[in-house]
Amino acid sequence: MAKSVYRAEASVSGGRVGHGASNDGVLDVELRRPPEMGGEGGGTNPEQLFAVGYAACFASALGVVARRQRVELGDVSVQSSVSLLTTEDRGYNVAVELHVSLPQIEDPERAAALVADTHQVCAYSNATRGNIDLTLTANGQDVAGRP
Repeated sequence: MAKSVYRAEASVSGGRVGHGASNDGVLDVELRRPPEMGGEGGGTNPEQLFAVGYAACFASALGVVARRQRVELGDVSVQSSVSLLTTEDRGYNVAVELHVSLPQIEDPERAAALVADTHQVCAYSNATRGNIDLTLTANGQDVAGRP
């Protein structure tokens, strides 16, 4: 049985043109459609929030994997991109790109293996596995074909 280690709560009014806040008041954002979707911009949107959340979760999970494997990572950065897609049945889905930079890991195979292992640990990866298109790179190299 899964054990909950943390629970986040938030509320939104108005959808993509509204307001969102976490129950503790730390996150308090105006939600706006981006100009690319016919909106006025001037606020954040679900795709931006998802991009930040996934990148932060992945970077943290990478630290967990590195500690477990006794690897010194040094500086790490995760560049994320989330695209909103239409589906054939008039629904929506997202596609994600995560580009992981591990400057102190010079061996491309080692960097790819660390990122692939992290993809198995990251909560966002586990929650979305098989449901979205994901592009995953380590130091500019594709991590495709790994578990």
